[in-house]
Amino acid sequence: MKQAVLERKTVQTVAETLVIVFIGTISWTAHSTGIVLLLFPELAALSHDVITRPRGKWASQPWRLILTPTLTAIIGLYLTRHLSYGALNIALIVALSLICIKLMKSTIAPAISAGALPMVLGERSWLYPLAIFLGLALLVIVLLLWRRFGVRNDHPTRSDAEHSELVDALEALPHDRFWAIGLMTFVLILGAAAQITNLRFLLFPPLIVMAYELFGHPEIPGWMKRPALFPIVCLLTASIGLVAHHALHANFIAAMVTVLCSVVILRLFDVHMPPALAVGLLPFVMTSPDYRFPLSVLLGTVALTLYFFAYKRLRTTYGTNAALIALPHRTMSETQQHNFILKSK
Repeated sequence: MKQAVLERKTVQTVAETLVIVFIGTISWTAHSTGIVLLLFPELAALSHDVITRPRGKWASQPWRLILTPTLTAIIGLYLTRHLSYGALNIALIVALSLICIKLMKSTIAPAISAGALPMVLGERSWLYPLAIFLGLALLVIVLLLWRRFGVRNDHPTRSDAEHSELVDALEALPHDRFWAIGLMTFVLILGAAAQITNLRFLLFPPLIVMAYELFGHPEIPGWMKRPALFPIVCLLTASIGLVAHHALHANFIAAMVTVLCSVVILRLFDVHMPPALAVGLLPFVMTSPDYRFPLSVLLGTVALTLYFFAYKRLRTTYGTNAALIALPHRTMSETQQHNFILKSK
C-alpha cells in the first residue's frame, strides 16, 4: 500500500513538473515572438489534466483536443470582429461553441473559453486561433511522448481509480435535462453585470467552463463538495498570477512560478480543478491587469456558487433528481452514481 502511494506521488510530481516546463516553453515562445496568446490560459488546465491523467477523458481524444478549441476560437474571433462587447453577444458565442462541441462529439470543455476569450479581451487578430492550434498541437505531441516514454503508475490504489472515474464523469457530455437553460441563464445574468460595471472578468472565460461542467453534471460533487474552497482557490491562483506578472515582468519565469504555485494550492486543498490553473495565467494575456482582476474572479466564483445551489434547489423542488438517476450514464454505474449523489448533498 505504501509503495503504491509513493509511486502515485512520484508519477504525479514528475507529470506536474512536465506541465510547468511545458507552460514555461510556451510562455518563452510567446514572449520571443510577440504573439502573446500563444500562452492561451486554458493550456494550463488542459496540459495539467492530460499529462497527469494521460488516459483520461480529455487525453483520449487528441484530435478533438486540438480542433475543438481552434474552431470555437475562430467562431469567437469572427463575432468579436463584428460585434461589440455585451452579455447577449457573449451568450451567442457560448451557444455557438456548445453547438460546435456537440457536432464534434467532443468533451473538451475549455473550448468554450477559447470562444469567449476574444470578446472579453477585445482580441481581433487572426493570429489568435492559429496560436491556439499551434499550442495544442505541441501539447498533443508532448502527451503522446509522455504516454510512450513517461513514468507510469503500475499499482494504482482504489482511491486513485475512484478519483479518476469521478473526473471522467465531470468531463463527460452533459446529461442533465435542464443544463443548457441553467448555463445560458447564468451567462446572461453575470454577463449583464460585467457589462454594466465594466468589470469584464466578472464572467472570466474559465468560469463559463466551470459552469458548463457543474450544470451538466449537478449530481456529481466535484468542486462543490466543499463549496467554500471554490472561490478561495480561484482567488489565490488569480492573485498569484497578478503578483507574478507585475513582479517578474510577465516573462516565462513568471508563468512557470504561477503554474507551480497554483499546482501547490490545488494539492494543499486536495482538489482537481484544472480551470483554476487557467485563471492564474489570465493576467499574462490581459492589458494592464490590476486589483480589479482578482476582485472580479472572487465575485464571479461566489456568484456561480450561489447560483449553482439555487439551481440545485429548483431541480430538487420540481422533482428532477429522480429523473436524473434514471438516465443512463456511460461513465459511472448506477451504484457509483447514487454514492456520488449522496456525497454531494
